[in-house]
Amino acid sequence: MARKAPRHVEHNARGSEKNPFRKAETKAELLARMKAAAEARKGK
Repeated sequence: MARKAPRHVEHNARGSEKNPFRKAETKAELLARMKAAAEARKGK
């Protein structure tokens, strides 16, 4: 293992398929995602 290597990978790291580089989410997309997550939680 490298000396200064991180011990883990962040779940929301930049550069992943879910959170690509140089892609800013619009306010409408963010609100839609938050509402969908709230509905999913409410259904449990």
